[in-house]
Amino acid sequence: MDIMETIRSHGEVAIAITKHLLLNEAKASNVVLSPLSIHVVLSLIASGSKGPPLDQLLSFLKSNSTDNLNSFASQIVATVFADASPSGGPRLSFANGVWVDQSLPLKSSFKQVVDTLYKAKLSQADFKTKAAEVTSEVNSWAEKQTNGLITEVLPPGSVDSLSKLILANALYFKGEWEEKFDASKTKKQDFYLLDGSSVEVPFMTSKNKQRIAAFDGFKVLGLSYKQGSDPRHFSMYIFLPDSRDGLPSLIERLDSQSNFIDRHIPYEKLKVGEFKIPKFKISFGIEVSNVLKGLGLVLPFSEGGLTEMVESQTAQNLHVSKIFHKSFIEVNEEGTEAAAASAAVIKLRGLPSMDIIDFVADRPFLYAIREDKTGSLLFIGQVLNPLVH
Repeated sequence: MDIMETIRSHGEVAIAITKHLLLNEAKASNVVLSPLSIHVVLSLIASGSKGPPLDQLLSFLKSNSTDNLNSFASQIVATVFADASPSGGPRLSFANGVWVDQSLPLKSSFKQVVDTLYKAKLSQADFKTKAAEVTSEVNSWAEKQTNGLITEVLPPGSVDSLSKLILANALYFKGEWEEKFDASKTKKQDFYLLDGSSVEVPFMTSKNKQRIAAFDGFKVLGLSYKQGSDPRHFSMYIFLPDSRDGLPSLIERLDSQSNFIDRHIPYEKLKVGEFKIPKFKISFGIEVSNVLKGLGLVLPFSEGGLTEMVESQTAQNLHVSKIFHKSFIEVNEEGTEAAAASAAVIKLRGLPSMDIIDFVADRPFLYAIREDKTGSLLFIGQVLNPLVH
């Protein structure tokens, strides 16, 4: 499988996770999620698995082998997450970390994958007597990797004396708009909530032409980030339902056709009539195991099978206890800052174009941050109320 085909497969997995989350566990919340971060942690788990749990992981991640997953993780870091700030583009970082109990030597094959393909920071830990300190160390690592945005990927009590490994991923993105908004023109206006009530929120506006496309029941806006001399192109897309209560039905359509987001990317810049998008800031955290189980990924959480990580008889009883994900995004006149971290704790068992178009995002909407050359989805989420952080 080549990198583009793998990115398409990742996109389908990302949409499945997003749709399930937005329609179930987080249907009443503002959400920012990095499916890519979750994908990388699951790929690391797959690298240390065998038997039915590995088969289920490969099937869930739409991959034919762990080699394929590992090379995708390695290439995505090199191609999509290389820092573009030196050449005038967005600031990016992507890091992996592995903490293993000091009583368990890593298998050399797993260690090589962790070192060379995932370029992970590898640390020994004393889970038996210092579980709280290990939790603190992982959280400090995530905070450093996300420029202070994610301070607690692992909640208190999530790591205990039965924990044997922690696999973690953190990513960070900060991009300035290609065309910044004039803060002096930002004005408060009503934003209509799903229950029919409204709140007053600050809206940014512009008279510049915008990348907008109209489809059946929704419009899509594309906002480009400054790229300088960097060959990649990062954009934020806002998927705005036509009706004030149209977001749930738009989310239902996400997997109605393959590559839904790719198929609804606006390319043409149009004159805008009324153009307003709200400023927003979201911090979101979830234990994603239930989402994954709801999508059929159950064996890594219930059976052994994680036998390829460590050299020990107890490897037979290792299973994934929980996977935590924490994300943050802020969108304002200057641009966007976003970050995410995921950590798995592994334990022993016990329409047509128009000449002038309006785009007023005054109702709940879906958004995504994407690298356009590869189609890689970095972040996706929903805004139900811009005042709720």
